[in-house]
Amino acid sequence: MRFDILTLFPEMFSGYLGQSLLKKAIDQGLVDVRLWNFRDWTTDRHQSVDDTPYGGGPGMLIMCPPVFACVEAVQADSEQPGRLIMLTPQGRRLDQGLVRELSVEPRLLLLCGRYEGFDERISEGLKPLEVSAGDFVCNGGEVPAMLLVDCLIRLVPGVLGDETSHKYESFEEAGLLEYPQYTRPREFRGMSVPDVLLGGDHGRIAKWRKEQSLLRTRQKRADLLTDSPQTNSCPPGSPG
Repeated sequence: MRFDILTLFPEMFSGYLGQSLLKKAIDQGLVDVRLWNFRDWTTDRHQSVDDTPYGGGPGMLIMCPPVFACVEAVQADSEQPGRLIMLTPQGRRLDQGLVRELSVEPRLLLLCGRYEGFDERISEGLKPLEVSAGDFVCNGGEVPAMLLVDCLIRLVPGVLGDETSHKYESFEEAGLLEYPQYTRPREFRGMSVPDVLLGGDHGRIAKWRKEQSLLRTRQKRADLLTDSPQTNSCPPGSPG
């Protein structure tokens, strides 16, 4: 899977790209991440990318010319133009459903805004899929872009050591939160690992995990149960 990240601050990604699963995926050729700077497509000696908004108001807006030129050049860098995504708080909220939807795309171009955002004609003319990391405002689109990449690479075959592990994580199994997990030691400061996990009965363990997943979702994120097929199925001892 290829990611082209279009930004004013490509240097922000240097540490991120050199760590953990993403670095391994890049080294193995499973993921390709390329960085592009809008300023490289400016035409004046000051490499201007922003200007004041018409009608007044605070801050600066990223101008159309360098963004359009950058996007068009990056799309032409491969026979496959790729799907264009704009990171913006006004976009579709990022959730696991959207992650799965985007995971089938072989190439994504991520537009990272700054300052007061993009000139509206960038959205009108380029027609990107607008994606929001959540109901809050960041200083720019770079951190949301990292978040999106981080979510997506987990679904790229070969990136995770266990190909089935992502299927049991939160929001994957029937849209519920993940069940509680434990490791050694068995006892710690008066807290014990549940006995069911110690007996080796995989049927009982699977049943317990399913019950705990539903119970945890009811307790912590009841809003997720609205569209879940298990909404009306309560585990023993759970609130009805």
